[in-house]
Amino acid sequence: MIDTSDAPTIPWKSLQDATAVPDSADGIQHTAYDSVWASTSIPVQESSGIEAQLLKEDKLYAVLAVVLIIWLGIAFFILRTDQKLDRLERQVDTNS
Repeated sequence: MIDTSDAPTIPWKSLQDATAVPDSADGIQHTAYDSVWASTSIPVQESSGIEAQLLKEDKLYAVLAVVLIIWLGIAFFILRTDQKLDRLERQVDTNS
């Protein structure tokens, strides 16, 4: 048997709930994965620099909207050009 009296305490060991079942092979109680992390807080990165300024003035969403519009415009341009090329290719095939 291993002496665990000097081992550091593990905080999630105290989170074992009623759903814990002993493992017959090693005698250790295992809990569901979500119960282990249920009481921990989600780390949040603080906004810094220009992101904080844009979020404070609600301009970040305007910038994101403009970028989205630009990407949609590029996608529309590519699809429209592809359709025109298909039409031209069909004309060349029928004329030759």
